[in-house]
Amino acid sequence: MPPRVKFSREEIVQAALDVAREKGADAMTTRDIAARLGVSTQPIFTYFRSMAEVRAAVHAAAETFYQKYAAEGLAEEIPFLGYGMRHIRFAREEPELYRLLFLSHDVSPVIEAMRHSQSLIRSTLESLYHLTAAEADYYFRDMWLVVHSLSTLIVTGGCAYTDDEICGILSGFSLGVCRAIRQVPGFVEGTFDRNAEFTRLLKNCEQEVSDGTDH
Repeated sequence: MPPRVKFSREEIVQAALDVAREKGADAMTTRDIAARLGVSTQPIFTYFRSMAEVRAAVHAAAETFYQKYAAEGLAEEIPFLGYGMRHIRFAREEPELYRLLFLSHDVSPVIEAMRHSQSLIRSTLESLYHLTAAEADYYFRDMWLVVHSLSTLIVTGGCAYTDDEICGILSGFSLGVCRAIRQVPGFVEGTFDRNAEFTRLLKNCEQEVSDGTDH
């Protein structure tokens, strides 16, 4: 009779996830996982045929872990802002898992993650800002790119902004995108005349300055 396996698959995956959180998924080895469990590498290969399978399981576990952050954000009073700030919090608190999920060499999983989040928030944006589905998706895409950029700066050690400052950045960008969607015909479709719109904007600014000077 073969010896009883001491650890379950879930326990091995959790140990591997803990190693990935500390060292990064690319640096994770079976020896690291076994050392955390206090056993040889043999139990690992009772459930997994290769390290590639272990990494795939860790990626899935990291996605589940991230979804807890996303769910907390979506439950806030302003779901899209809550989601964005939780995404950034995930980057601060779990930089190695953020690298794994969102800074992969393969861009496809990152875009898929963005589109999944987009689908979760679409209806909220439609009702909150009275947007069409296409407008809501456009808005979310642009906001997500800003959130992802800030998160990347955090993970790579290049972000000097506090959460309060980041909230201000997101609010300002959100206001600009919303105004463009509402006030510039063809903005979402990309059919508007860019030069004409910028010229109009500059003229309005000049008029406001002039009006202020007159007073």
